Amino acid sequence: MKSVRWLSIFSLSFFVLGCAKIGTHSLYLRYQPVKEFSFLQQKIGSTLAMAPFKDERLETLYIGVHTNLQGDSNYFKSDPSPLERAIKESLSDALSRRGVKTIPIFNWDGKPESLKNMETDSVLMIEIKRFWTEGKASAFRTTVKTTVQLVIHLGVKKEGKVFIRNVEVEKEITVARSTPEKVEAVMNQILTDIFDSYFSNPY
Repeated sequence: MKSVRWLSIFSLSFFVLGCAKIGTHSLYLRYQPVKEFSFLQQKIGSTLAMAPFKDERLETLYIGVHTNLQGDSNYFKSDPSPLERAIKESLSDALSRRGVKTIPIFNWDGKPESLKNMETDSVLMIEIKRFWTEGKASAFRTTVKTTVQLVIHLGVKKEGKVFIRNVEVEKEITVARSTPEKVEAVMNQILTDIFDSYFSNPY
């Protein structure tokens, strides 16, 4: 009986190592700059219009899934939701702390000709092409693969130009036990890597 009991405990522990609680979990997405961006205002000015961001993924409700050893799945949603709101609010907060005032606008056609009519120094719009994390549990470990692809449109009035940059980051980690907190940390680190690099040299 003892051997059976210990086998049951071992099996349960093995299961827990590979998964988090089944259900839907919200991941708090927050871009937290590490760099100072000394020349950011010289590049984009002190006021930045933020046009509506566009989530162009096929699946817009979730931002990831984790599958445990039994084939059950956890799904992840962004907090705030929807995803484009989470990224936009996070960027607005971060840039405000760096001396750039952000102003929401309802629309922007993305054309250089429209910049002269802007009341701000520059305008930003982001297309979300990919934003997904997927974890799969196996014996004693879980592999988590995260991919983010953004197309960033930046119109700068003084330059009379719209600068477009396609950014794609893919990161894969292996952990003993995947948790929503670990997945959240990975996604936020990717956001930091992307936007720290971008705002250090926006064009």
